[in-house]
Parts: sequence; structure tokens; C-alpha cells
Amino acid sequence: MAWDVEGTKRRILEGAVAEFAAHGPAGTTVDRIAKRAQVNRERVYNYFGDKSKLFSAVIRSELDKLAAAVPLTITRTADVGEFAGRTFDYQRAHPDLARLVLWEGLSDTGSVPDEIARTELYTDKAEAMAAAQQAGLLDDTLDPAHLVFLVIALSSYWSAAPHIARMLSGSDVQDSAEAARRRAAVVHAAQQIAAPRTTPTA
Repeated sequence: MAWDVEGTKRRILEGAVAEFAAHGPAGTTVDRIAKRAQVNRERVYNYFGDKSKLFSAVIRSELDKLAAAVPLTITRTADVGEFAGRTFDYQRAHPDLARLVLWEGLSDTGSVPDEIARTELYTDKAEAMAAAQQAGLLDDTLDPAHLVFLVIALSSYWSAAPHIARMLSGSDVQDSAEAARRRAAVVHAAQQIAAPRTTPTA
């Protein structure tokens, strides 16, 4: 019987997402990942290299999924708010992503192993923002890269700091009504930040 290489890689990545999100790179072991994926630990090393390379592969894989699920196309000002809302929805459905990004930030040394390739994910969004600014759809007083970062932060921090959100709101994201209120706030705030400035009439 042929070995299902792609299926094995998928199980390893899925197991690594759960372990890294829960324990971070330092607290995760290859043995636990292999056990969760139901493979020999040597398969992990053979397919992904060491633990650091596996963590990078996990982050890239999860961010690629987000980019594919929530593309940024701006044809009207409201699209920025909708992008923020869809990002919020994705983060709510995939809370491990925010934890992975936070773990990576805690161990940041000034660069990540695949930084050039990863940067492209954000450059594309910044270019979309810049084009919309030039078209008069968005506030052009903000650096487009800063605008992207602000919208991502608005959308993602609910999942990154659920305890703070819970303390402020009195409920958690499992409350569908509260989740809807949070999403509405994210959409509104993103649109307010991105909206083109109007010149007051005399």
C-alpha cells in the first residue's frame, strides 16, 4: 500500500497547530505532535525538518488559509469594514491562529525564517489600500501599511485577548448575540478609520 504522504503532512500540520497554539514553540515537543498526528516522530523531521521549521510551516499555512478565505478587494469605502468583519469571523472560527501569531511575536528576533514570502501577504493588502486611497475611496492621510495593520488589529485582538474582551463585555464569544455586537463594532470602527476625510463647509 502506498504511503499517503500528503495526508500524513496534513495530520502533522493539524497536530502542530493544536500543540503550538496551546504551548508555544518552546513548550511544544515533536513527540507530542507526532502522537497527536498518529505518526512516527521521524516522519515529522523527514517532512518538515526541526521544530522551528515546523512552526514556520504552521504559521505560513494558517496565514495562507486566512488570505485565501478573506481576500481584500476595495471598490467602495464600505469594503474595508466588510473585510474587517470577515476577518473577525475567520478568527472567531479559528481561534488558534491568533494564539500562533502571538507566540511568534513573543519570540521575535527581528525576522522570521520566511519573512520575504510572508511579507507578500501584507504587501498585497497595502497595495490594495493604496489604490483605493488614490481613487478617493479611503482616507489618504494614513500610510496604507498602517491602515492594514489597524484593520487587522481591530479584527484579531478579540481572539488574541479573549479574557480582556470577556471582562469588558461580561460575556464571551460563545454568546452569539455578543459576537454579533463585537462584529458590528469592528465593521463600524474599520469604516470610520478608513473613510475619506471630508472638508467642512464654511
